[in-house]
Amino acid sequence: MSSSGLETINFQIMTEDNKQQKLSDSTDTAIAYSTCYAPVPSSVKHPATYTDSFIPIFAELLADCSNVLDPFGGVGKLALIKEYGFKGKVVCNELEREWAEIGKYNVDEWSIGDAANLRFENCEFDAICTSPTYGNRMADHHNAKDASKRITYRHCLGRPLDENNTGKMQWGDKYRQKHIEIYKECLRVLKPNGLMIVNVSDHIRKGQVMNVVEWHKQALLDFGMKLIDEIKIETPRMGFGQNAKSRVQYECILVFRHGA
Repeated sequence: MSSSGLETINFQIMTEDNKQQKLSDSTDTAIAYSTCYAPVPSSVKHPATYTDSFIPIFAELLADCSNVLDPFGGVGKLALIKEYGFKGKVVCNELEREWAEIGKYNVDEWSIGDAANLRFENCEFDAICTSPTYGNRMADHHNAKDASKRITYRHCLGRPLDENNTGKMQWGDKYRQKHIEIYKECLRVLKPNGLMIVNVSDHIRKGQVMNVVEWHKQALLDFGMKLIDEIKIETPRMGFGQNAKSRVQYECILVFRHGA
């Protein structure tokens, strides 16, 4: 039990029966949408895990760290850095219980809750490595009017997202304010001189590029973080949907050092 009174759930050392009991006993509002948790349906997927080619890059950047936190943990894919020589502890926080449960990666510790209210001590982590949502059409909750294929957080989870989940927020003031709150909390749990790695991407809306990367960069600079590297990598994008023919063809990895 953490000092905040909220419980961290370590799925890796629990039996399946104990895992379900632990989740059912939790009082955390992030998973209070049901008082009884049925097995996660096989249809539940995560639509936006890390691009495979990023994992060895993360491993190299994190090589000297003894632990790392992913506050937007998803299914825990960050733990694949262990296959590229990372020797430390990988901790993931995820707001949606089902995504944490379906993760098949070797995460050392899971925490279920809002990234803006992390249940960790001050200055606990050597590094944070994460990919926030991009504020793009992945946040849509409705079916396409033209019946075309739609892959969104809502559709892949199979239920409405938690009200605090940035995956339901389109690019705008609400999205930006929530990420400010999350970054403030991330810096609380990050050690002085700690490393922060952010994987993010711009997107196109109504023919205009939304400068998401620049906003995230400036937000962290405004917190006093020092930008030490910016890596732009071409990545495969979805070939369908409203902007199928006008995708931003790259993602960025922003690397910061905590200056506090």
